[in-house]
Amino acid sequence: RAKLAKSARNLFSPQRCVDAVEAAVNLPFAEGLGRERALFLECMASPQRAGLIHAFFAEREVSNIPGLPAGTATRPVELVGIIGAGTMGGGIAMCFANAGMPVRLLEIQQEALDRGVGLIRKNYEATAAKGRMTADEVEARMALIKPTLAYEDFADVDLVIEAAFEGMEIKKQIFAKLDAVCKPGAILATNTSTLNIDEIAAATSRPQDVCGMHFFSPANVMKLLENVRAAKTADDVAATIMAVGKRIKKVSALVGVCYGFVGNRMLHQRGREAVALVDEGASPEQVDKVLTDFGFPMGQFAMGDLAGIDVGWRIRKERRAAGDPDVGPENWVDRLAEQGRFGQKTGAGIYRYEKGDRTPRPDPVTQSTIEAYRLERGVAPRAVSEQEILERCLYVMVNEGAKILEEGIAARALDVDIIWIYGYGFPAYRGGPMFWADQIGLSTVLEAVKGYQATLGGAQWRPAPLLERLVAEGKSFADL
Repeated sequence: RAKLAKSARNLFSPQRCVDAVEAAVNLPFAEGLGRERALFLECMASPQRAGLIHAFFAEREVSNIPGLPAGTATRPVELVGIIGAGTMGGGIAMCFANAGMPVRLLEIQQEALDRGVGLIRKNYEATAAKGRMTADEVEARMALIKPTLAYEDFADVDLVIEAAFEGMEIKKQIFAKLDAVCKPGAILATNTSTLNIDEIAAATSRPQDVCGMHFFSPANVMKLLENVRAAKTADDVAATIMAVGKRIKKVSALVGVCYGFVGNRMLHQRGREAVALVDEGASPEQVDKVLTDFGFPMGQFAMGDLAGIDVGWRIRKERRAAGDPDVGPENWVDRLAEQGRFGQKTGAGIYRYEKGDRTPRPDPVTQSTIEAYRLERGVAPRAVSEQEILERCLYVMVNEGAKILEEGIAARALDVDIIWIYGYGFPAYRGGPMFWADQIGLSTVLEAVKGYQATLGGAQWRPAPLLERLVAEGKSFADL
């Protein structure tokens, strides 16, 4: 039971299996059978059953793309080029090497290339030390990854995945170079998590070959691949990247272009509310506890520290410099990043971390930064309930998900659910955010959204027309 409490956290049925074994040991045979039947019926009645069944079938349905002609041919992909040997690029290289596919890994400086290849070897050797891989397998996979400093070595690759720094100008320069050196028909993909792929594609003479392949960090561990179809992406390119995802054992979803695509667009709304809740009086650890109690493996702020809060900080700085009105002014998270507190990688971010320990610990520096921020803005902190935290963090996601569906960025509610289950740790037993909203009732969600719109304002609380229409018609996201 104690082991399952960790490995199957919050799950109902695994603990009932233990109860059934206990009954087999302690009860006469006939009574044991009766107890086992009763436990089975408890599992059948559990709301987790519906969520897990939905997740099971959604994972299989997500690869069937509405609007993509049946039998669309795919392009051959046997040799892959990856730009960037950092954490993300190295992880992506491992995904392909693990599938037996040769990779050319490019960096612009020898030191960065050596460091990246060294980290890949270190990861493989750590796996071998745990007995999950032999030394020969480590060498075989390392042999598939050929480091290079020259774009010319991409002349014969079938697919390029760019995993460079998250900046539009840098990516446009890279794609212009790829356009010049890659063979006709090569697929040019970007791993961007937020940027406009149509703009990136416009830097080439072959926008039909450009797409997004958004891996999640660590890429060699996380199962989700958010493939992005840009305005001019060819049908066979979309079909190919979905097939490649299956080949490297990812759960792939195909989405359209907008800021943040599906996953990060919704995450940014949750992040905005999480920060605002702290502005108003909650603590980061209180917000995170509500999310982990709901079933997420980690809360908003601990996740930010894991990814590095400097990533979002730099994106917000770039958007503010471009005059984007949706970003908002500098917040207390930005101020922590300005102090060089980037998260786990620097030993401190929103939380502090002991050397060799990933456990997030509350930090007086963060508390004083928050208090100073509140004081500047004239905010008197108030008590914030767990129910308000839950509603504001999750209902804002559901409302944004409804807007995404209405805009056609995601074809189906199940695409949104799968992206959140496999990319962001939404508890599978709750079925994903859109399925969960159906379960608690869209009228309940809409009423709360309207209430927060009245008290808080903001575009994020403007009810999605699709949500209003479904409630008016007595329908659910599952009916779409």
